[in-house]
Amino acid sequence: MTATTGATPSAHPERPGRSDGVSNEFTVFTEIKPGHADAMREDLAMLADATNDERVHAALRQIGTLHDARHVIFDNDTRHMFASVFDGSWDNYIDDFAQTEVGDRFDKVFSHTDGFPGVKDPGVKDWFVSHQEPARVFVSSYPDLTVQQVWKDQRVSEAFQAVLDTPEFRAALENPANAALLATPAFQKLLEEAQA
Repeated sequence: MTATTGATPSAHPERPGRSDGVSNEFTVFTEIKPGHADAMREDLAMLADATNDERVHAALRQIGTLHDARHVIFDNDTRHMFASVFDGSWDNYIDDFAQTEVGDRFDKVFSHTDGFPGVKDPGVKDWFVSHQEPARVFVSSYPDLTVQQVWKDQRVSEAFQAVLDTPEFRAALENPANAALLATPAFQKLLEEAQA
């Protein structure tokens, strides 16, 4: 495993954050504007509801690099944390969000924080860097898989499972002409993994 600790520099040294394989972490701490915590909660609730919206999922597929993200309000409603895991370069990650509907929702939430210039503002990257705190330890369970690879693996698995459930596949397993293929270690491993 290539887990990153505080002693290992980022794969993108020009930007803060830790990497493990192809995955990078992004953690931002901000001050909530006085009196804005409830409004931020409402916007976060709308954002949570929007995760069921096909447009949001389409935007995330368009970005294609976001593994996960979370928002937390803490310190008696005075501070906010945004943390995510993404693939690729830090700069592309920020740029990609600005180009989608997700960026508009991001703007709405971050508008409740001190000094946020807007995700499309030319100074937003400097703002994020000034509020970003790299993790001391960052570990990915699948450090060598990008979001795109995970999605492809899921599609292949679903397609293979569908084949396994067909009468034609069961007939092929019982056909003596296929005995040599079925006996190979690779095919046996494939069947074992499909049943796991």
